[in-house]
Amino acid sequence: MKKAVFPGSFDPLTLGHCDIINKSLDLFDEIIIAIGENSDKQNMFSIDKRKKFINDEFKGHKKLKILTYDGLTVSFCKKIDANFIVRGLRNSADFEFEKTIAQTNKKLTGIETVFFLTSAETAYISSSIVREIIDNKGDYTKLVPNSVRL
Repeated sequence: MKKAVFPGSFDPLTLGHCDIINKSLDLFDEIIIAIGENSDKQNMFSIDKRKKFINDEFKGHKKLKILTYDGLTVSFCKKIDANFIVRGLRNSADFEFEKTIAQTNKKLTGIETVFFLTSAETAYISSSIVREIIDNKGDYTKLVPNSVRL
C-alpha cells in the first residue's frame, strides 16, 4: 500500500493545497493530510476549523484522512507507516528549500518525498498571503476553496 503524508499548517486551506491534494489522489492508496501543531506559532484558525475546511472540501474522498501531529514529519510518518511525503512546489525557492529536507529525510529514514508542481493558476497563492488579506478585510475568496469562505 502506498501511503503518503501531505504535511502543513493549512492555515487556511488554499486552492494551491487543493491542487496538490487532487494531483496526489491518483498516485497513492491513502493520503494523510497532516496538520502540524506548533505551539510557538500563532495560527489564524483553530485545528478544528482547519480540519473542517479540509473535510468539507474533500467529502467523499475515501483515500483521504486528516490527522494532526507535532514534532518531526518523518517521525509522524514512521508512526503511521507512511512511506512517502507529498510536497508542493510553487517556485525555485521552494524547490531549493524542500530539496535539502527531502534528501536529509531520505538519508536518515528512507522516506521518499514526492514533489508536485503547483498549477500556474495557483502557484502564487500562499496561506500567509491569504491570512494577510483576511486580516485586512480584503477579498480572499478567489484564493481558497468554498469551504474556507467565511
